[in-house]
Amino acid sequence: MDGIKYAVFTNKSIRLFEKNQYTFNVESGLTKTEIKRCVELFFGVKVIAMNSHRLPGKGKRRGRIMEHTMHYRRIIITLQRGYSILPLKKINLNT
Repeated sequence: MDGIKYAVFTNKSIRLFEKNQYTFNVESGLTKTEIKRCVELFFGVKVIAMNSHRLPGKGKRRGRIMEHTMHYRRIIITLQRGYSILPLKKINLNT
């Protein structure tokens, strides 16, 4: 699980558990097929869809130049019916 940094637990990501969707932050250099293979091998599930986006970075000023410091992107994976990631599913606090 080299490319996956951590699971994301926001109000939206917890609501997505009902749709069998899970949210992770991953390194920005990975492709979608690498991420899919990583998730399927590590958790033993079948991924049928995946969406990703880059988060807006925090700006850091260096003289006149503004640099962005985000080095990861967020993915939302959809699992095939019948599969789930149990350690993440148990965190659902019914909020």
